Amino acid sequence: MEMNCFNHRVFLLTLLLPIVVILVEGQGTRVGFYSTSCPKVESIVSSTVQSHFKSDPTIAPGLLRMHFHDCFVQGCDGSILIDGPNAEKTAPPNQLLRGYEVIDDAKTQLESVCPGVVSCADILALAARDSVVLTSGASWAVPTGRRDGTVSQSSDANNLPGFRDTVNVQKQKFADKGLNTQDLVTLVGGHTIGTAACQFFSYRLYNFTSTGADPSINPAFVSQLQALCPQNGDGSRRIGLDNGSANKFDTSFFANLRDGKGILESDQRLWTDNSTKTFVQRFLGVRGLLGLTFNVEFGKSMVKMSNIGVKTGTAGEIRKVCSKVN
Repeated sequence: MEMNCFNHRVFLLTLLLPIVVILVEGQGTRVGFYSTSCPKVESIVSSTVQSHFKSDPTIAPGLLRMHFHDCFVQGCDGSILIDGPNAEKTAPPNQLLRGYEVIDDAKTQLESVCPGVVSCADILALAARDSVVLTSGASWAVPTGRRDGTVSQSSDANNLPGFRDTVNVQKQKFADKGLNTQDLVTLVGGHTIGTAACQFFSYRLYNFTSTGADPSINPAFVSQLQALCPQNGDGSRRIGLDNGSANKFDTSFFANLRDGKGILESDQRLWTDNSTKTFVQRFLGVRGLLGLTFNVEFGKSMVKMSNIGVKTGTAGEIRKVCSKVN
C-alpha cells in the first residue's frame, strides 16, 4: 500500500511539474518570451541597430552604456528612456547618453507589427547585445519578458558607479545589485568600446599630486593624453576608453590597464587592487591563473545584470511610446 501511494504521489507530481516550471518562468524573464506573440522582435531590433550603426558606429557603445545605466536605477525597466524635467536622463551621469532614437525607431516598427506587446526595456536589452555583436563581440541569448517602469527620477541616479570611485565603492555598488567582483571587472570591460570626454579624466594629468600627473598612468602615455586634452582645453573632446582599439570589442582594454593606460581613474584602479587585478589577469590569460574567456563571461554577466529588479507579470506596463508612460 505504501508503495502504491508513493507511486501515485510521484505520478501526480510528474503531471504537475510542467505547470510548476511554467509558473516559475512566468515570474521572471526567459529566452524566447515573444516566440509566439511577436516572433520577429529580435530580427527587427537587430536590423534597426545595424541600420543606425552603419551611419554612426559610435551608437553601439552608447546603447550598451544606456542599458547599464537603466539597470542600475530602478532596475532594467526602461525608465532611462522617459522624458521629463526631472527624469533619469537629466541626471549628470546620464546627460551624455546616446541612442534614444534607435530605441524609438525599433519601437515604432514593433508597434506596427505587434502593438502593445514588446516592452521598451526588452528592446534596450536586445539592442545592447546587438551593439556588442556589431563591434566584433560574441552574441548571447537575451532573456526577455521585462515590463516597463512608470517612475523616472533624476535623484535615483545617484547610485550609479562614478569615474572617481574606489574599487571598494565600485564593489559595493555592484554588490547592492547582486553582482560580484568578477561581474564588476567583466562589465567594466565593456569600456573596450566607446569614448570619454576629457572633462572626466583630465584632472589626472595636471597637478594630481605635488609632482604632477597620476602616478598610476604610464609616463609616456601622460604626454599623449596631455596633447589630446590640454590643460583648460575643450573638456567635451572625446578620447577612446580603449587606447588603440576603441571600436572593437576585445581584451585590449585589460591590456591597457596592465600597461598603465586606463583612461578613467576607476578603470585603472582595477589593476592596482588585488581583488580585481586577478580577474583582469585571468582575462589576459596570465600564466599560472585559471583563464577566463572575456566574450563568454561578458554575456553571462550581461544576462545577470539585465535581470536586476525586472518588472514582469502584471507589474509596470508596456509603453506605447518609449519616452513617456501610457
